[in-house]
Amino acid sequence: MKAAFYTLGCKVNRVDSGAMGAALEKAGYEIVGPNIEADVYVINSCTVTAESDRKTRQAVRRFRHNRPGAVIVLAGCLPQAFPDKAAETGADIVTGNKNAAQLPGLIERFLTDRQTLSAVTPHAAGEAFGASGGSFEGGRTRAVVKIEDGCDRYCAYCILPYVRGPVRSRSLQSLREELAALEAAGYPEVVLTGINLAAFGRDTGSSLLEAAALACSHEGFKRIRLGSLEPDLLTDEMIEQLSKLPKLCPHFHISLQSGCGRILKAMNRRYTPDEFEAAVNLIRGAFPGAAITTDIIAGFPGETQADFEESLAFVQKIAFEKVHIFPFSARPGTAAARLPGAVDRGTIQKRCRQLNAAAQEIRSDFLRRQTGKTVEVLLEQKGPDGLWIGYTSNYTPVAVSGTGLRRAMIVSARVTRADETRCLAEV
Repeated sequence: MKAAFYTLGCKVNRVDSGAMGAALEKAGYEIVGPNIEADVYVINSCTVTAESDRKTRQAVRRFRHNRPGAVIVLAGCLPQAFPDKAAETGADIVTGNKNAAQLPGLIERFLTDRQTLSAVTPHAAGEAFGASGGSFEGGRTRAVVKIEDGCDRYCAYCILPYVRGPVRSRSLQSLREELAALEAAGYPEVVLTGINLAAFGRDTGSSLLEAAALACSHEGFKRIRLGSLEPDLLTDEMIEQLSKLPKLCPHFHISLQSGCGRILKAMNRRYTPDEFEAAVNLIRGAFPGAAITTDIIAGFPGETQADFEESLAFVQKIAFEKVHIFPFSARPGTAAARLPGAVDRGTIQKRCRQLNAAAQEIRSDFLRRQTGKTVEVLLEQKGPDGLWIGYTSNYTPVAVSGTGLRRAMIVSARVTRADETRCLAEV
């Protein structure tokens, strides 16, 4: 039988899809792409925003319509958070993000009984780090490895602590084994990821620094990249020690959410704008050419026009190399969903547009400033224009022209110009 995965959301979700895929392969399934005709379609959902929920419901309807005879599985964070809502989507099987190993048995039960199944196991204190599976990006040039799951920070807007459970870390031995397998398979780059990555090792006596050093110690890897980080967990000592790892990529995604101190406090974020700026300055000092990217929420409850302008000015001051902008989305059960001072939809959209315009101006200026530089590019795929698309160590997208190029090569290329989205370079 054939099974296909359609994954929404973050890198951790993609790794979870890999774990479910590995369980199905062990049970004899062939894993195919989501556009291929299959017997089973697994939609691994995200529920960070209402828009994520909408996309999940839409995906269930689309696969049901296009593949009426297939088994439709809705898995992941939406069922984990809202099992009753998930059951209303029309999926044949509803399961959360703790049940990867059970998926083959659930499918077998459904095929036998043809009765809708729901299997959502709540997270609990003290639970162990769960199964991990492969997630591969860029034409299998970059392997994503989950080393941490869960979060206990309870930011006012965020549903993740409720759907991903407590902080739990992968053992270094388990990480060592997966890294060895990826090295043997020839992957040039590895990304270490987690829900609250900087909390890795807090429950096991280890640390993110140890995990990064372990990954860097594998000679076959050319680059090690870190996933999203919380600014207040980036200590001076950690930044200094990370800077001593020559394979560590100088690209740091540090979640800001707001550049206004009053709103950060209302969000239950654990830093001030000044403390965030100090962390960025430390990173830029320790990692020459570092790129700092971030997330911003527009329209958090109670955000006044003055608060927004303060946040916008902070974004411009830091000059992030890229900004992901999200309109505030109230998630049921979170503290922010109960806050007064809701910002109207029109104002939120206007603020998103203003943030986007400012961020794009900074981004375009950053890309233009790469002109004339010689950069190292990991080639991932050939575009329709014949150029090879890849990324530098600080995650700048580059389209490369030249002869004898192939996937997974790291080439030195001279940047000749830039457009709004990428640099163009010649070998």
